[in-house]
Amino acid sequence: MQITDVLLAPGNGAFFYDDQEAIRSGAPQDGFIYVGAPTTPGFKSIRIPASSLSVGLVLTDDTIVWGDMMNVQYSGAGGRDRLFDTAQISDLTSRVVVPRLLDVNASQYLEACATVLQPHENKRLPLAIEYGVSQALLRAAAHLHRATMAEIVCTEFNLPLPTRRVPIYCQSGDAREINVDKMILKAVDILPHGLINSRQKFGVDGQTFMAFVKWVATRTREIGRPGYHPVLHFDVYGWIGQEIGLDPQSIADFICRVADAVPGFMLNIESPADFGSTQAQIENYAKIVSILDNRESRARIVVDERCNTLEDIRLFAEAKATHLVQIKTPDVGSIADTARAVLICKENNVGAYMGGSCTETDLSAYASVHVSVATQADMMLAKPGMGVDEALSIVGNEQNRLLAMLSRRRAQKENVG
Repeated sequence: MQITDVLLAPGNGAFFYDDQEAIRSGAPQDGFIYVGAPTTPGFKSIRIPASSLSVGLVLTDDTIVWGDMMNVQYSGAGGRDRLFDTAQISDLTSRVVVPRLLDVNASQYLEACATVLQPHENKRLPLAIEYGVSQALLRAAAHLHRATMAEIVCTEFNLPLPTRRVPIYCQSGDAREINVDKMILKAVDILPHGLINSRQKFGVDGQTFMAFVKWVATRTREIGRPGYHPVLHFDVYGWIGQEIGLDPQSIADFICRVADAVPGFMLNIESPADFGSTQAQIENYAKIVSILDNRESRARIVVDERCNTLEDIRLFAEAKATHLVQIKTPDVGSIADTARAVLICKENNVGAYMGGSCTETDLSAYASVHVSVATQADMMLAKPGMGVDEALSIVGNEQNRLLAMLSRRRAQKENVG
């Protein structure tokens, strides 16, 4: 077998794990921390430094390939896995996953994932384990075939080698104004996220949010290079529903007013409301999408909460309950399922946004780039972390390197042919 040993190494995620429910309930900020008692199980404080666990596969030629396990920023919220526990994940990986890895054909990627990541004691493995191990297996297959990770994905899913770059979306975190300026100066394709995750940031009847949207549009025109015309994408963490109510018509009316305030820009609104369950989310988001489409609005809905797993993504896509799906990679689990999720979206004419979390690592970001480009997602998140420069550098540079390699590969094949 190609895997002779497995290494585990604890590490840091690039941001923090946050108790979304406590923040949504009004926990005040004191500098960078949130004050008050946590409410989501597993949290000992509202904001906790993100942790990760690297899994290294030692191959027969002594090459070691790695993948990183972690959870998303708002762990335990919206139907997601509990807060990441390094000791627990390490123990389960050592006892259950490592023996499987040592007895698998790592050159067959999808087959290896299916074997190694099968349920344990009739329960699915923690999604963090699926995510990290599937990254490592993808790197192993790429090494064994002397190919890029993107080429392995293309081969396994019978996809052509891609030629198109995937538009990159940056997120601002709380340093909104400074980071928006950075994004504009660097001509980011899609911006700015905004982190509208509290009543204070959304404002009474959404007035604070509306003012911020207008400011971003104005600032783009003021300091952007000639011809620069990004998509405006705001994550409101359910606050339209929280502040205005859960009536789909009222939510759609508000979104249309926001779009009308920034004429000429395409507007993405992520997580406009949380209706409490996946089924309720599908039913009500489908109504919002229908209203916006009938009005020929320039606004698009992006689903995040309550759309976590591959099956969730399939349900939303088939029901046309969103314009774009945020495929939040650690929540999907195996990165092979992330590829499947993009293809499901495409089959149903729904936009595929290869997302993830600020809590991820450089390694998980690199793997995400390869899957995103291979499947030709409609957009992908600059990650990890909440800083613009680092995430854009990691994701953007890897995409450019990958496209250069794929271009050379195509030329080699043409010459041979």
